[in-house]
Amino acid sequence: MRSFSGRDILTLKDFERHEFLRVFEVAEQLEPIARSRRNGDLLREKTLVTAFYQPSTRTRLAHEAAMLRLGGRVTGFSDAQMTRAGDFYQESIKDTVKMLEFYGDAIVMRHFQEGAPREAAHWVSVPIINGGDGWGEHPTQILTDLYTVWRERGRIDGLKWLAVGDMRMRTMHSLGYGLTKFDSPVTFVAPPEMSLTDEFKDELAHYSLDFSEAEHVEQVIGEADVILVEPVVQPDYTKSRDERHGQVAHTPDNYKITQELLETKAKSDAILLHSLPRMDEVPPGVDVTRWSRYWPEAFNGVVVRMAILALVLGAME
Repeated sequence: MRSFSGRDILTLKDFERHEFLRVFEVAEQLEPIARSRRNGDLLREKTLVTAFYQPSTRTRLAHEAAMLRLGGRVTGFSDAQMTRAGDFYQESIKDTVKMLEFYGDAIVMRHFQEGAPREAAHWVSVPIINGGDGWGEHPTQILTDLYTVWRERGRIDGLKWLAVGDMRMRTMHSLGYGLTKFDSPVTFVAPPEMSLTDEFKDELAHYSLDFSEAEHVEQVIGEADVILVEPVVQPDYTKSRDERHGQVAHTPDNYKITQELLETKAKSDAILLHSLPRMDEVPPGVDVTRWSRYWPEAFNGVVVRMAILALVLGAME
């Protein structure tokens, strides 16, 4: 197996099957540190730099919490408008990250420009972790989702997935790439204008993913072991910040996961995932049902980032 030490985490297309499982094993090993709400010392001599050109709650804070849980330090920015990349100078990615690599030992980057983390990785010698790039990918989020299922069910192979939402989203791209390494068929449900692109379909077919599409979640939810939901009411991920103006649209019923739908159509042991934030696609009443796993999913987001940081910074092999 390739070493993770010094490695960039840019896309799940780079991952081999056994590498997913290695991340899961390390996450499981480190999980007791986070569950007991204490900090270890595995990365006590390391510093993580956060470079967030787009708003973030879970991705940025989960990486920061992961680093702190392992005894490391964190520096960086959460608002590019307060840096030279976002003011009058509009500093280039190259110039910014060439400076950041001297401030820490790894950089986690979120950017509105697809491919920005890959460009950053070209210019620096420290590992770059993709925290979401435009409509591109979000590998650490899907590693979190896969780990959540693996911990809940003890496997990923043989489970049927249902993915509901905007298929242009970076999480959906990473999900597709991730599932190509497992025997896990997936059905995608999205509004026509947000459906899988022909290019992405060709890629998934090239990687031999067993996938299909459906028009209405009610038609296929009964077959799903894992239900992964993202909003169909979306900001523009190609912008550094997309603020609301005027009335925000509501989610059509075709793409909502309600308590009634789960109770009448879903398998009793199905797992419902949502990376959050949400609009109205999963009403709050679903939170307390036996299907919801988005709060454990949030905890697992810290644990998985602990594993990734420990691996890429060479503290575990």
